[in-house]
Amino acid sequence: MLLHLSTWQEVEAYLQTSEGIIVPIGSTEQHGPTGLIGTDAICAEAIARGVGEATQAMVAPTINVGMALHHTAFPGSISLRPSTMIQVVRDYISCLAKAGFTKFYFINGHGGNIATLKAAFSETYAYLEELQLSYAHKVQCQLANWFTCNSVLKLAKELYGEQEGSHATPSEVAVTQYIYPQAIKQAQLSPQVGTGHQIYGARDFRQRYPDGRMGSNPALATPEHGKQFYELAVKELSNGYLEFLNAESAELARR
Repeated sequence: MLLHLSTWQEVEAYLQTSEGIIVPIGSTEQHGPTGLIGTDAICAEAIARGVGEATQAMVAPTINVGMALHHTAFPGSISLRPSTMIQVVRDYISCLAKAGFTKFYFINGHGGNIATLKAAFSETYAYLEELQLSYAHKVQCQLANWFTCNSVLKLAKELYGEQEGSHATPSEVAVTQYIYPQAIKQAQLSPQVGTGHQIYGARDFRQRYPDGRMGSNPALATPEHGKQFYELAVKELSNGYLEFLNAESAELARR
């Protein structure tokens, strides 16, 4: 059930049966010569919708722009500052919590979001408590990175080995190829690809990773692989969402 394709009456009815909501979050950043700039948001949104269908959960609109300042030396990349992203996430959660949602399951498609998301959750808890809202103590957030699902990591290792890399990876490119086969890109990839360097500013990043890849070979990606990654992630994260949703009820039942 997609929030943006629902009416307020439908959301109100949903809240009579569940206080959980899935929030896809990604990034708008370069993904090498063959990766779509929207890769991280595309993957997070598609997988979140799949989890929503599997669990009958409400899915919020995707947060498409994340924390990707180190990619902004490449044309087309857009980033929020960490402080801005914290406020965006806080406002998302606060508005939805006011409506009655209390369990927020963030399906994330970008590694650069992780630290800021964790900080945003802490900021949000403190913000809601400072407002002395009656429901503040009930609000819980959980971060789920689709690309670190055990089943996804296992398949990526089997298919690509060390050529999976850590950015513009064949696994994430494969998912976008499955979702948008009409947008598959082809390009000559240099056998020389940057790897192992620390991440600092945008100019330094582009100097060390000149074509945007980080140890990856996205030429190995196929739509068929993408379908496999998608299905594995949806299955694992569906289980994760249901466990998160039911954790408090199970704890109360044990007492």
